Amino acid sequence: MQIIALNGSPRKENSTTKKLVDEVLFGVRTAGAETSYIDLCQYTIGYCTGCGSCYISGNCVIDDDYPEILKRILSADGIVFASPNYINQVTAQVKTFLDRSADAIHCQRFSGMYGCSVSTAGGSGALEVAAYLNRTLGILGADTVGGVGVVMAEGEEAWNRAVQEARKLGKDLVDAIQVRRKFPEQEAVHHEMHERMKALILSNKDVWKHEYRYWQDKGWL
Repeated sequence: MQIIALNGSPRKENSTTKKLVDEVLFGVRTAGAETSYIDLCQYTIGYCTGCGSCYISGNCVIDDDYPEILKRILSADGIVFASPNYINQVTAQVKTFLDRSADAIHCQRFSGMYGCSVSTAGGSGALEVAAYLNRTLGILGADTVGGVGVVMAEGEEAWNRAVQEARKLGKDLVDAIQVRRKFPEQEAVHHEMHERMKALILSNKDVWKHEYRYWQDKGWL
C-alpha cells in the first residue's frame, strides 16, 4: 500500500505543516504502509486559463509539472493533502494546483481512493483549511477519514495533542483502505456529484470528446 502526501507550504524543511504531515506519515508507516512526499512548491505549476483543452483532449496546453504530480497521486492508494492557512485559505501554490484539476473532477479521478487533510496556522483557521481540503478530495471522488489542524499560538500542549492526532489519523487512513471502509454520508455526496458530472459530460459530449470517452470506458454512461 502506498500513501502519498502533498504539502503546499513554501517553507521547505522549516514548514510546520510538513512536520505535522511527517507525523501522519509516521502513523501510516507504523500501520505497515509505504509513504512518499511531494513538496508542491518545488514544482512549476502554471495558472489554469479556463481554455477547456483538457476536457477535449485530456491534455493541458501548459507545459509544466502538473501532469507528473497528478500521475504520482493516482498511482497511490491514499492521499494526504496539506497546507498552512494563508489569509483564511490554502496557499496560492495549492490553489493553483487544484484549479488545474477540473478535468480530474469531471472524470472523478480519485474514485476509490482514500484521503485525509492537514493544516497549521499561526493564529486561527487551521481546522477550516483542513476541512476545505477534505471537501476538495470529496469532489474529486475520494473518501476522507478526517483531518488534523493546529493553531501554533495555542502553545506546546496544542502541538503535542496534534502530533498524537496526526499519528492516529495516519493509522486510520491505512485501516480504511485495508477494509475498504464505507462512509454513507460521503457515498451520498459522491452519488450526487457523479450524477451532476454525468449530466455535464452528456450535455457537452460532442465537444468534450476525451471526457465522454473516459466515462464510456468506465461504464458510467
